[in-house]
Amino acid sequence: MQTSIQRWEPENAAFWAEQGKKVANRNLWISIPALLLSFAVWQLWSVVAVNLNTIGFAFTTDQLFTLAALPSLVGATLRIFYSFLVPIVGGRNFTILSTGTLLIPAIGIGLAVQDTTTSFTTMVVLAALCGFGGGNFASSSANISFFYPKRVKGGALGMNAGLGNLGVSVVQFLAPVVITMSLFGGLGGDSQTMVKNGVESVVWMQNAAFVFVVPIVLTMIAAFFGMNNLATAKSSMREQFVVFKRKHTWIMSFLYTMSFGSFIGYSAAFPLLMKTQFPEINPLQYAFLGPLVGALIRPVGGWLSDKLGGAKVTFYDVIAMIAATFGVIYFMNAGSFAGFLTMFMVLFVTTGIANGSTFRMIPVIFGKNPKEGAAVLGFTSAIGCYGGYFIPKTFGMSIEATGAPDLALYAFILYYVASLIVTWYWYARKNAEVKC
Repeated sequence: MQTSIQRWEPENAAFWAEQGKKVANRNLWISIPALLLSFAVWQLWSVVAVNLNTIGFAFTTDQLFTLAALPSLVGATLRIFYSFLVPIVGGRNFTILSTGTLLIPAIGIGLAVQDTTTSFTTMVVLAALCGFGGGNFASSSANISFFYPKRVKGGALGMNAGLGNLGVSVVQFLAPVVITMSLFGGLGGDSQTMVKNGVESVVWMQNAAFVFVVPIVLTMIAAFFGMNNLATAKSSMREQFVVFKRKHTWIMSFLYTMSFGSFIGYSAAFPLLMKTQFPEINPLQYAFLGPLVGALIRPVGGWLSDKLGGAKVTFYDVIAMIAATFGVIYFMNAGSFAGFLTMFMVLFVTTGIANGSTFRMIPVIFGKNPKEGAAVLGFTSAIGCYGGYFIPKTFGMSIEATGAPDLALYAFILYYVASLIVTWYWYARKNAEVKC
């Protein structure tokens, strides 16, 4: 197989039909599992942090929220750099390299959780290393954007991101299952005793991390043999850095923080939020549901935006996000877990749709320069990712200060209102600067 492709013309209908579509889809279907594993490792702490104290650790609530939040902070920062590396290193090459880095936190966490004397500082370092997984999204999105023509770019990006986002649900669903068995025998290490509500059980907490090691290696092999570098996507850092001068780079970064920042932030905080507000509930029975619906609906957001326009979809979706957040506050204060869960599911759905619609807006806004568009896709995903840090931290600070997360949720509502105004003014109104 040709690892580097010199000619790539996706907007040429004949080229696309004869060879382009097949090559693009092959790269997409290898990119998706690579991104799924990245999200899974990235969000490992959303499930590990919930269980640490039950196996003998003694971390505070704020420390646990910090461990859940740190991967997003590091991942966001790495995305800034990763978003510009694909045109320099090559999509195939960087997918292999970035997927390989996931082995470091996967193995490290598996070893650390077996020793209850492991310090909080060590756990912080391991949480930070999970940021490798978060960084990969920027390079993955930038890479896939080069392969597809404009007319189907929203759907392709939605598939890559949406199915990749499923990694959050995979880790939150899989981890509670695999820790209950000696999955790797003597190679996996000794078991631990978990104590919940006075009931003891035997678990292998390290399996939550170790279970991803083999899939990571297999995906690296698939990328090595099945993916391609595009010579036409090559550009220098200097050529790409021009996007920092574009006003719409920063506006779309603001909007993507509203959408993806909410998705990943709520995904990281949801299990701990349930545990603090409804202590009688086992959060890991429900935690995976939110990221699951949010990830599955994301391609629909991209598809709807291809048909109706990204700005219109985003505008009405943000209205629904505001209503759902008010619903979360109402049912949480009413002590209704069913209502709280339902409203959070609606909130996850709206974040997923907004993820797809805002990402579809970028290629339209920067349609005259695909290289700039790819760089902006990566950069906005980096800035948006900071929401994954600030949402859990804001919840933790609100609970520490007032005993409840209400203040945090009201702050998020204010941000959504600002996003609604921004979307309407620059992209959705009749005489908008860029109708998209």
